[in-house]
Amino acid sequence: MSGPDFLDTNILVYAYAPEDARKQKIAQGIVEKALSGEGLVSIQVMAEFAATLLHKVARLMRPEEVLIALDALGAVRLVHPDHGIVRRAVEAQAAYGIDFYDGMIVAAAERGGCGRILSEDLKAGQKYFQIPVENPFV
Repeated sequence: MSGPDFLDTNILVYAYAPEDARKQKIAQGIVEKALSGEGLVSIQVMAEFAATLLHKVARLMRPEEVLIALDALGAVRLVHPDHGIVRRAVEAQAAYGIDFYDGMIVAAAERGGCGRILSEDLKAGQKYFQIPVENPFV
């Protein structure tokens, strides 16, 4: 299956969090490609990204810095949630035994016509609705 890459939240977080220089470099390369149209994210991913930077990543970024990061990512194509995505997330949970919010990621990737999901959290090598997951950090 060809199509853009779907970027899970951890890709964006690593691109901005300097704790792991190797992962940061990899993630920044992925984000650069996404900014040029080769990737997309969902509203959920953007919200999780902001919340993680504000609350979980050792509070590395002040709100003003998070706003700058969000603005910088503004060119990345977005998949917007709707009834169909929520419904498909439930189907993903039933079919694959994954968490509902991971199902939202899968459903958004499917809606976006993605060729693969780049994620450290979902099981690498697994296909969800024919979309393979790849962990770019291994």
